[in-house]
Order: sequence, then C-alpha cells, then structure tokens
Amino acid sequence: MRVGALEAGGTKMVCAVAEVDGKESWEILDRISLPTETPEKTVPAMLSYFKGKGIEALGIACFGPVDLHKDSPTYGCITTTPKLEWAGYDIVGIFEKELGIPVGFDTDVNGSLLGEAYYGCARGLKNSIYITIGTGVGAGIMTNGQMLHGMLHPEAGHITLHRHEKDADFQGKCPFHDSCLEGLAAGPAIEKRWGKKAADLADVPEVWEMEAYYIAQALVNFILVLSPEKIILGGGVMHQEQLFPLIRKEVSRQMNGYIKTAQMENLDDYIVGASLGDNQGILGACRLALEAL
Repeated sequence: MRVGALEAGGTKMVCAVAEVDGKESWEILDRISLPTETPEKTVPAMLSYFKGKGIEALGIACFGPVDLHKDSPTYGCITTTPKLEWAGYDIVGIFEKELGIPVGFDTDVNGSLLGEAYYGCARGLKNSIYITIGTGVGAGIMTNGQMLHGMLHPEAGHITLHRHEKDADFQGKCPFHDSCLEGLAAGPAIEKRWGKKAADLADVPEVWEMEAYYIAQALVNFILVLSPEKIILGGGVMHQEQLFPLIRKEVSRQMNGYIKTAQMENLDDYIVGASLGDNQGILGACRLALEAL
C-alpha cells in the first residue's frame, strides 16, 4: 500500500512516500527534508510534495505538545509549543482538507517507537519504550500493545532526578524544572555545563559518566513503573556510542539486584540503540497512515 509519512520536527520536516504492509515489508520510495519555518511557509511546500503522489493515507508524527483526543475540539492541533508560530495550528485538519485522504496522528517519539515496534528491534513485543535524547528528551511508550495516551501524552523527559554529587551547582537548562532529565542530560544541558557541544566532548570521560548517571537513573524509574520488554535510545546525544555500556553498567548498579528477569541479566540486548537508522520516525508515520485507513 502506498502511503505518505510526515515526521514533523521542531527543526526539520521530513516528508516521504513509502510502500508498506501491516507486517514487516517496507520500502521508502522518496523523501525530502524541509526546514521548519512558519506554517505559512512550510505547509504549502509539504502539501505540494504529497499531491499527485498517489498516496492512500498520510501519517503525521509531530513535535508537541499535541492534542491526540479525537473527541476534543482541538484534536490534531499543536498546542503549547515554544515554537509560537505553530501554537494552536491544526496540522491534521489542513492535510485532511487539502489531500482528501485519512490522516493518522501521534507524537514524534511515539512515531519512532511505532516504527521500531512494527519494523524494527521491538517487533513482536507488547511493552517497549523509545527515548530520544537530543535537543530535548522525549519518550514514546507502548504498553500492552497500545501507545500510551492519557490526559495528554507522556512527557517523560521532565521526570525529576537526583543530582550527581559533582553537579550540585549546575543550573539546569529546562525553564520549568530545576532537576529534570531534559534539563540535566539533553544536548543543550551538556553544552551549558561543559562549554562545548557533545560532539566535541567525545574524549572527556567525566562528561559521559555523568550523562550515564542521569540517563540510567531515568531508565531505572521507567523499568520499575512501566516494566518494558525493550528500551531503545535514540537522538543526537546517543550518537556517542560510548554511552551505551556506561548506561547499562549504571542501570545495573542503581537497580542493585532488585529486579531479576532475563532482560536484566542481558542488558546488551535490553537497552539498545535504534535499529532502523534514520527511518524509524518515517516508518512510524507510515504505520499511523495504515491505522487511519
């Protein structure tokens, strides 16, 4: 089935056309990337791309916060985003109106998890988490085979953490919380704390030991509350592959033997990187398109 996919990010909009089925088969036929400017500039270009492509449905995996409640008058809208030009924008409505096809909708991180759940390393599992650690921190959560939606959607990047003993004086980067995961461990926090971007600090061990401490602390909380069968870590910060063994070691230390499962005995296969390269978000949007049909 030919569908359209839109991975709508705060920095760029990735539009793609793909042939997918409900199981494992997928082929991305074409894609473009556009800068996320104002809706007046960006949306017409995206509509122009999708028109005439013969797609049967469109899936949108979007930066947020967004309204996912279909009985809400603002369903399909971007809500209280700091990108003020997009606040209140009905991104689902405009594509439904202009393309005349069904449109599926979810958050960008839920989209990435959907891609991994149907076509990647979480395939066949009913409980998994995808966490992106980059400019911000977000999490997509699948529980009992369904994406977790509640009052809003998970905002797991803002859970409160205990400070590292060497980080007591650092003023976190989040404007809302003093000691949340995003404010302590996202890319801007690394740059603010150490004075350089993460990519320029690859050979400084204390940077990644502290980063692993914070990420592991968050993962321990997620493991205890959500009991996922797989944890997938993506985003720009996780391009520092030296983080993975540090995080696994720190998760084991902080868990202190409390949970005894096959997954906890094999953290190399439990806490993993994204398996689909840069395609997980697009493939998740494809899945949203299939579900819209």
